[in-house]
Formats: sequence, C-alpha cells, structure tokens
Amino acid sequence: MTATLSAPSLALTGADLLTKVKECGDASKSDLVRACGYVSSKKDGTERLNFTAFYEALLNAKGVDVGGGGSEPGKAGRKLSFNTKVQFNGNLMVGKAYTALLDLKPGDEFQIKLGRKGIRLVPITGSDASEDGDEGDNEE
Repeated sequence: MTATLSAPSLALTGADLLTKVKECGDASKSDLVRACGYVSSKKDGTERLNFTAFYEALLNAKGVDVGGGGSEPGKAGRKLSFNTKVQFNGNLMVGKAYTALLDLKPGDEFQIKLGRKGIRLVPITGSDASEDGDEGDNEE
C-alpha cells in the first residue's frame, strides 16, 4: 500500500519529513524525494531531484549532524585536529593551516617554554627580544 505522493510547495524538514517518509512506505527513492519537496527546475525547465539535500535533511531530522550548515564559504575540506606527532628526526611539525590561522609569517620567532603540562610557544616581538627574563611559568 503506497501513500499518495503529492509534492509540497516547500521542502519538508524535521518531524514533517520523518512523517512523510513513513507515509510513503515502499515508494521509489525518486518519488520519495519529489514527495518531500526536494525538487528544483533546471534552466531548460526539466526537473532536478535534490537527493543530497533530502538525505542531509533526513539525517538532521533523525538527530545526526552532518556539519553542512553554518560553515563559512570557501572553508570546505578537512577539519583541523590540533594534534601532531614528533617526526623521525625529532622535529615537531606545525602545519601550514595552523600557521595561517595564527597569521604567522616566515621568520617569525618564538621562545619555547617548557611547563609541567606541556610546551608553549611564545612569540618574540622586537621589545621581547632584548628582554631575556622569564616572567614565570603560570600554567592555566
């Protein structure tokens, strides 16, 4: 038994989407996407089914965050992990994505401060370069 597949004027989301999917039962995937309103028109007037938007909305309705919304344009790709490994030669690598995030330039200098809980890199500015004193190692 198949429910009537009439396309709503707007794409369904949330509980409405879940209800419609249950109503449609064994309908084809194309009919299901169409019935839930995930349809647009191409320039030549033909119909385009928006499967990706449908499945993302379905996952969101089920409580799964697909992470597509709210990201900045042009910021697609992997997320920064803020983890690194010591290289075979003993160097600690900080990648380009991290240096760009902090607006670091080639030649920027840092003082390495060892604490009980980790390593801190403190930028050395022109006035700091002449000061060789240690301000204390307050771990936060």
